[in-house]
Amino acid sequence: MSETTQPEPMSVYQVRVVVRGISPLIWRRLLIPADTTIAGLHMALQVAFGWSGEHLHRFVIHGSEYGISYLGGVGFRDDPHRVRVAELGLRPTERFTYHYDFTAGWCLDLRVEQILLLTGPGRWAAVCRGGRRAGPPEDCGGVWAFLERTQPHLVRAASIRAAQILGMLLDEDEDEDGATRFSEHRDELAGLLPLLGLERFDRPTLNRALAALVETESRAA
Repeated sequence: MSETTQPEPMSVYQVRVVVRGISPLIWRRLLIPADTTIAGLHMALQVAFGWSGEHLHRFVIHGSEYGISYLGGVGFRDDPHRVRVAELGLRPTERFTYHYDFTAGWCLDLRVEQILLLTGPGRWAAVCRGGRRAGPPEDCGGVWAFLERTQPHLVRAASIRAAQILGMLLDEDEDEDGATRFSEHRDELAGLLPLLGLERFDRPTLNRALAALVETESRAA
């Protein structure tokens, strides 16, 4: 009788990621496989906070800088597609930073909470275990602009206005053209949505997006 081969356990880093300078906190708790590359970690953070990756970035880890080099942008010594998290010498409680869009000045503070040994088949994707609040819109101007635009009185006013618009649409007579009425308010509602969704955090949708990263990399390999 043949013996069943058990998968080798994989080291996985549990990392808490916080957007610096914003209160109430915007944060994610991620499980990052040890074989994740610097490029893969960059993409996972972009997905975790709903960003597009269109701006320059850099990691600062143990005083060294890592990231993907772009023409006319910052250059890095190490190939981000070859350097893996396991090679960075990170230990539990250690911290490092991720900087994105140097004009806006977004900074994520990352802390290694623990290093786990997990067993499972196939290639692992990063997984989100928890978090709070929607990521800040990357092109809103940075932390101070975000805080200014999301003051409590503005959020309340946006909620009231959205309720007014929806009330008007629901009260329309059946013989009126609802589609036309909605189109009249489409742009205004679109402008209100960022304020209405500040507290929204959809972990299942985020984890599907993180899993898709691995599928995309596998097809490209």
